[in-house]
Amino acid sequence: MIGQLRGKLLSKKPNVLLIDVQGVGYEINIPLTSFYELPDEGNEVTLKIHTHVREDALILFGFHSLREKEFFLKLIAISGVGPKLAITILSGAPVHELARALAEGNTARLMSIPGVGRKTAERLSLELKGQMAAFVLPEQAEAINASGAPQAIEEDILSALINLGYPKPAAEKAISLALRKDGADRTFEGILKNALRQLAG
Repeated sequence: MIGQLRGKLLSKKPNVLLIDVQGVGYEINIPLTSFYELPDEGNEVTLKIHTHVREDALILFGFHSLREKEFFLKLIAISGVGPKLAITILSGAPVHELARALAEGNTARLMSIPGVGRKTAERLSLELKGQMAAFVLPEQAEAINASGAPQAIEEDILSALINLGYPKPAAEKAISLALRKDGADRTFEGILKNALRQLAG
């Protein structure tokens, strides 16, 4: 598998570039965040590479930093998120902003990215929220730990419960009780689980 390429940047577009590596031209898909970091055409460039193998194709995805590549790998590990959608998500904001949105369960921020619907945003948040410590900025980590349950999380949980068929008044009451519980987990997943327990009980 190709993990890194260094060569002459022959051409670049916002989503794809062409690199000459010892006479071989490699077409590489990139997110916008990496595009902004590229040098001018004709200069040397080094990119971290993910090689995606399909039955009918071998596709290269490139990243300006290892951190960006690792975040991409986290995204494609989620069911329903393929490499192209992951590149779209990475193009929507810097890694630290996406990581904070995931850590806080801010599905509205994720849904503002084209191609990301509510179900995908909720799945990403639920499965990745506890894996974002390495991707947020230090000051963001402190804010996330101190924020408790931001209003955005409560709104997203309310929407999720309504989509599950619970009446809005009952869902609001369950969320309120979940938040008042001593020692409650105040993450998106924790509040949702406690609210569902309230509704079931």
